[in-house]
Amino acid sequence: MDANASETAPAQGSLKRSLTLGQLVFYGLVFIGPAAAVGIYGTLDAKSGGAVASVYVIATLVMAFTASSYMRMSREIPRAGSVFAYAGAGIGPRAGYVSGWMILLDYLLIPSVAYMFTGIALNSLFPSVPIWVFVAVAVVGTTALNLAGVRVASKVITAVVLLEVLVLLIVLVCGAYVLATAGPERPWFSPFTGIGGFSLVAVLAAVSVAVLSFLGFDALATFAEETKGTVRLVGRATLICLVVAGLLFVAQTYVGALLSSTTPAQLAADPSLEGAAYYVAVEESIGEWLHWLLALSKAAGAAFAAMVGQGAGSRIIMDMARERRLPHALARVSERTGVPVRSILITAAGNIVVAVWAATRADGLDILSSIVNVGALTAFILLHVSVIGYYLVRQKAAVRGTWFMHGVIPAVGAVLLVIVLASATHLALVIGLVWFVIGLLVALISHRRPAVS
Repeated sequence: MDANASETAPAQGSLKRSLTLGQLVFYGLVFIGPAAAVGIYGTLDAKSGGAVASVYVIATLVMAFTASSYMRMSREIPRAGSVFAYAGAGIGPRAGYVSGWMILLDYLLIPSVAYMFTGIALNSLFPSVPIWVFVAVAVVGTTALNLAGVRVASKVITAVVLLEVLVLLIVLVCGAYVLATAGPERPWFSPFTGIGGFSLVAVLAAVSVAVLSFLGFDALATFAEETKGTVRLVGRATLICLVVAGLLFVAQTYVGALLSSTTPAQLAADPSLEGAAYYVAVEESIGEWLHWLLALSKAAGAAFAAMVGQGAGSRIIMDMARERRLPHALARVSERTGVPVRSILITAAGNIVVAVWAATRADGLDILSSIVNVGALTAFILLHVSVIGYYLVRQKAAVRGTWFMHGVIPAVGAVLLVIVLASATHLALVIGLVWFVIGLLVALISHRRPAVS
C-alpha cells in the first residue's frame, strides 16, 4: 500500500486519501471532545468520592500504554479495520474477528453516548423539549455530513474544535477568577484526594467510566487508508490527541469540582443530577450566560464527536465486510464521495435507536457509558496482545529494545486495562460478556472456511 498515494477516485472497497496530520488531530480532538469531561463529570464525581481529577490522571496514564500499541500497529498495518486488522495479523483471524466485534460495541454505542450529551446540554437550556428530540435532530444532521465525505466533514470539524476549546478556556479563566476571589466550595486538593479520604477502589471504578472520555484517539486508526503522508501519521496524531485531551480533562474537572456546591454523596444518591452537574456548578458560581455558552458549545462538540464515531464504526464494518466477516455489500464505497455509504447508514440507525432509548431513562447515560467501555477495554486488551504476537512471535525481529517496547509495555498496558475492566459495573460486564460470547461463536463458525479477500 502506497502511504503517499494521492487522492484519487476510489475503486469499490477503497477510500480517498485526503487527510493531513492537522486534520487527523482535529478529527481525534472532536471525537474525544476537548470538553468531554463536562458531560460525564457528575458520574465520575459520584463514583470517585470527589477525587475526579485523580481519575483523569490515572486514566491518561492507562491510555498512554494503549496509545503506544496503536502507534506501533497502525504503522505496520495501516488498515481501516483498526484492532480487527491488528489482532488478525498479531494473533490470528479468529482473534481479529472477536477484536473487531468488541470494538464495534464501542463504535456503535459511543456515538449514542455523545448524542446523549448533546441532548442533555440542550435540554438544560430548553427543559420543555425532551432530550430524545435533540438527539434525533443531531443524528440526522451529522449523518448527512458523514455521507458527504471526509473533506467536507473535516472543514466543519476544525471550526467546531476551535470553538469548543475557546469556550472551555473561557470557563477555566472565569472559574479561576471566581476561585481566587471568592474561594472554593471544596478543599483545594479534594479533586485529587477526594472528600473524606482517598479510595483507590472508588477511583478505579470511576476510571472504568472515565476512559469513555478518551475514546476517540483510537478512532484515528480507522482513517489510516484516508491519510496523505507516511504511515507514521496516525501514530503521531494519536499521541498528540491523548496528551492534549488529558491535560484539558484534569484542568476542567479540577476547576469544576472546586466550583460545585453539590457533593459527591448527593450526586450518588440522585443519579438524575449527574448529567447536568457541571452546568449547574458553572451557572451557580459564574453566571447563566456561561452556562448557555458552555451548553451550546458542548452540544455542538458532542454531536460532531458522534459523527466521527459513526464514521469510525462504519469503516470497521466496511473492513470486516471486505474480509467477508460481515455481509460483503457493506464493503461498498461511493465513487463520488469516497465513503462507505451503507455502513454509515447501518451505524446511524443503531445510534438513533440506542440514544433515544437511553434518553428515556434516568440512568441511561450511566448504563451506556459502562457498556461502551467494556467493549473498548476488551478490544484494547486484545490490541496489546496483538503487539506481543506480531513483533515477538510472528516477526521475531532481532531489534534493539524489542522485548521492552513490544513485550513489557503492551503487557503492562494489558494488565492495567484488566484491572480497570474488573472495576466496571456488574450490568456492563454481563452485557459485555454476552456480546463477547456471541462474537466468539460467530468467529468459530465463520472461520471454518477461509475468508475471501
